[in-house]
Amino acid sequence: MVQQTWNSDRRLTAISRAGLSVPARQAVLDRQVTPGRSVLDYGCGRGDDVRALQRLDCVAAGWDPFFQPDAKMEPADVVLLTYVLNVIEDPHERRKTLQAAWNLAGTVLVASARLTWEKSKVKGEAFGDGLLTSRQTFQHLFRASELRDYVEEVTGVRTVSAAPGVVYAFKDETARLSYLAHRIVPDAEWLASEDTTSAIAAVVDHVERRGRTPRVEEMPQPMAELLSHLRPNELSRLVRDSADQAKVEEGARRSTLNTLLFLAVELFNGRGPFASLPFSVQLDVRAFFSSYREACQRSDRLLLKLRDDTYVRGAMNASTVGKLTPTALYVHQRAVDRMPTVLRLYEHCASIAAGRPQAWTVAKLRHQGRAVSWLDYPDFDTDPHPRLLSSYQVDLKTLEASHTSYAESSNRPLLHRKHEFLAPDDADSEKYRRLTEAEVKAGLYEHPHLIGTESGWEAELDRCGRELRGHRLVRAKADRQARLD
Repeated sequence: MVQQTWNSDRRLTAISRAGLSVPARQAVLDRQVTPGRSVLDYGCGRGDDVRALQRLDCVAAGWDPFFQPDAKMEPADVVLLTYVLNVIEDPHERRKTLQAAWNLAGTVLVASARLTWEKSKVKGEAFGDGLLTSRQTFQHLFRASELRDYVEEVTGVRTVSAAPGVVYAFKDETARLSYLAHRIVPDAEWLASEDTTSAIAAVVDHVERRGRTPRVEEMPQPMAELLSHLRPNELSRLVRDSADQAKVEEGARRSTLNTLLFLAVELFNGRGPFASLPFSVQLDVRAFFSSYREACQRSDRLLLKLRDDTYVRGAMNASTVGKLTPTALYVHQRAVDRMPTVLRLYEHCASIAAGRPQAWTVAKLRHQGRAVSWLDYPDFDTDPHPRLLSSYQVDLKTLEASHTSYAESSNRPLLHRKHEFLAPDDADSEKYRRLTEAEVKAGLYEHPHLIGTESGWEAELDRCGRELRGHRLVRAKADRQARLD
């Protein structure tokens, strides 16, 4: 990263942050950055991410050609390349920088760049493959698919899009598949164990949720020690006698579907050998399928069904969660895992292709065209008719992504019938349903084409002489009516 004196001054692109950058935060959330792993921030700027990670007890260091040129560039488990590629105006140097960062990564490279939808925020003249700003800085704005393809080309490995503009490149298949499994298959949760009785109860709970007896290697170490005096056959008998068979069967069904989902997503992102699968997934394959080959064949058929409009539409019709329209199924984040497996696969494939945003509330799955949008309604739980803040869409046919912000809009889209986006047994579903019934009774939905935006909804409230107090619909106050009259 050598500064070019005639065009760009890259120092000016290094901003100060109070907390973690979006890519670093994503890596922490995804458990790629943990206290047990060393981290190198390659091109760390002013070092804010390094200091923030150190406060989280991570072994973090940084190097920057301008701010920390004398720092050592030693290999690390995780290398962060945060918003560096987009400020390098020389394509050859850009590639060399990415290759250098990749060479230093022991487990994973986290590469991020600004995306094309930010073009309105970058003022400048066309130069090379980007823009040269009035501050003499350069920006090459990547398309989401371009960033992923570029990192794959330089590193020679399959990557995973962790979030918009954030790509993970793993040094080995085991690490990549472990990450995919973490996104798809729920982590094992164990009840607290203080003695042999409570440890057995924890194993029973695991068997009921997972559908199979755990191996000692899967158990927390203290629990394994509490049960070490029991022979395997004795533990199996105790569990068999105590477990609810109906729950075990439901757990087995759920684990079978989760395994198929993982293997289908794995095929979408590049399938590895059985030995490279996470240990818990290997055990699930052995428990619920006759062979790895059979599991792969079934998951391949599942992936193929994504191309079948009739099958996808049938799955949407059969879904017990979400709001179905003539063009798409809308499902709240809390209910996404309750969708039919093929629809969960639909959403996961889109997220791995172009990244799922950190902030989203409702997933929109199109019936035709194979596109997924993640819609952000930040006030969904508190606003009876939450306003849309942003939408991020991925087209699965082209793998292109687009972003729309409504933050500056004076007439934002809003939601109605909130209960329809949730699972029927959601804690808030009944409260939202009562509000919907009151609004229907008051005549507020008589003109559905008018109420999709803030101004139209306010006009209908005025027409019907109603106002909202939290999630209750009441008659408008007299002074408001007087103003209308």
